[in-house]
Amino acid sequence: MIASVLPTYSRAPLQFVKGEGSWLIEADGRRFLDLGAGIAVNALGHAHPKLVDALTSQAQNLWHVSNLYEIPQQQTLADTLVDNSFADTVFFTNSGTESCELAVKMARKYFYEKGEPDRVEIITFDGSFHGRSAAGIAAAGSEKMTKGFGPLLPGFVHLTFGDLDGVTNAITDKTAAILIEPVQGEGGIRPVPDAELKTLRALCDEHGLLLIFDEVQCGVGRTGKLFAHEWAGVTPDIMMVAKGIGGGFPLGAVLATEKAAFGMTAGTHGSTYGGNPLGCAVGNAVLDEVTSDGFLNEVNRKAGLLRQKLEGLIAQHPAVFSEVRGVGLMLGLKCVVTNMDVVQVGYDNQLITVPAADNVIRLLPPLTLTDDDIDAALDLLDKTAAQLSAA
Repeated sequence: MIASVLPTYSRAPLQFVKGEGSWLIEADGRRFLDLGAGIAVNALGHAHPKLVDALTSQAQNLWHVSNLYEIPQQQTLADTLVDNSFADTVFFTNSGTESCELAVKMARKYFYEKGEPDRVEIITFDGSFHGRSAAGIAAAGSEKMTKGFGPLLPGFVHLTFGDLDGVTNAITDKTAAILIEPVQGEGGIRPVPDAELKTLRALCDEHGLLLIFDEVQCGVGRTGKLFAHEWAGVTPDIMMVAKGIGGGFPLGAVLATEKAAFGMTAGTHGSTYGGNPLGCAVGNAVLDEVTSDGFLNEVNRKAGLLRQKLEGLIAQHPAVFSEVRGVGLMLGLKCVVTNMDVVQVGYDNQLITVPAADNVIRLLPPLTLTDDDIDAALDLLDKTAAQLSAA
């Protein structure tokens, strides 16, 4: 008999009932150090007082009205994002998947309105993850994502990650955009080198294409900048955001330049829940904190400290770990043993990490983790590695 919850997840036998900062408390009272943060969602940790205040205050007044009316909290959040990014305009969604759907629509509508309706192809890269909607799985293109779900949405050209010559050769008179994550998350914490992002920007400019960045996982302070592409000194035309922007409340966004968005007029897209007062109240509290003086400096300091300690961990356990990769507090440990063994033994030691492709475990802690949390993380990772070595 099928379970009442559709069995599409392989869940760990853990039931968390409370969170405090970087820690989760299981129903039996055990405390787990959370280096996953809900897969890069809980940017300010669990039960951050400013988020709790924002949510409860808004909940006492107004939850939902729909986008048939003006929503002041939404306007404030849009203004903050525009003021702190390349964007001229913002559309709010409930998830990264929904942001992907709009980004694809926006790029194709741009060329339709320009009188080039055949320019619909979007170049993407292996190892990518853009959500599990029809557009998202077609964009990623991997068998794991697409098997059994055909016919797939057409119009995506899949290239090898890092193959710039392939990008140049793939551009035709049907190409509309290039879609890429500045740091691949599900793909194994693979940062795109700054020089490659600059080359992609130059190719888009040369051929009149739109550049789309997927910063659903790597955005909102995760890499030590508000958005990861800032490290390269380039800007996209369209950007997908979600996860950390809501700090745990379902919230996403698509940011765009006025040029890229000019085809998206009244009636061309919509969302019942997107940009609701509750979500935007929380989003405003998240951005107020992440953009406050010194916050990102602290993220970078802690990221440097954590990475230094992880390098030492690798040196101590070369039979378990071989490499640390990533940017800021979006780090990956390349494993010698099977990565799921590391995750499972970590659970036994009350440590939460997240598996990824390329035999990597992801370390995506709250941006608010403390130096004591970092010390605890290394102790638990060391204990986990020692047990795996002994086995």
